[in-house]
Amino acid sequence: MAQELNDDGGRDVALFNSALETGVRAVVILDAAFPRCFDLAHLTWLDYLVVHTADVGGPDSLHPNIPQRTGELLVRRRLVEESLEMMRSLHLVDKHATKEGIMYEAREEASAFVDTLRTAYARELRSRAIWLAEFLKEKSEEGIVEIIAERIGRWAVEFQNESGREGE
Repeated sequence: MAQELNDDGGRDVALFNSALETGVRAVVILDAAFPRCFDLAHLTWLDYLVVHTADVGGPDSLHPNIPQRTGELLVRRRLVEESLEMMRSLHLVDKHATKEGIMYEAREEASAFVDTLRTAYARELRSRAIWLAEFLKEKSEEGIVEIIAERIGRWAVEFQNESGREGE
């Protein structure tokens, strides 16, 4: 896990690329898109898109546009899943079994949590999550898949979309 003992014998908690960082992003995304819910594959894509909004014609990306950044998707799925379980344990996210598969949704407490985030990064993240939610608002699940395939690559869709839904 992302914890190591520090020189004082205490535990350091890694924040960058951790379940905590990713979980906070997931809560911000789900809160912005509420009441819409998403499965793990879609949340993995949205975790990428919310920090790379310029890739889909949105505002400047929050994270640097490094070459080969779409490779991030290959390693993010497990981390996003772990982060969602962490946020569920904190009562910020609900998990529902539906006919479409396992879906995640922001809980009522998510908005209050997001309102407490006051750093410049958090404000920018929330702004981009709101933009992303509006961008995706009128798009179907298939429309989101097409955006990911067109802008990021078909392999990302096929590799990440293991939701087990019929017709996929």
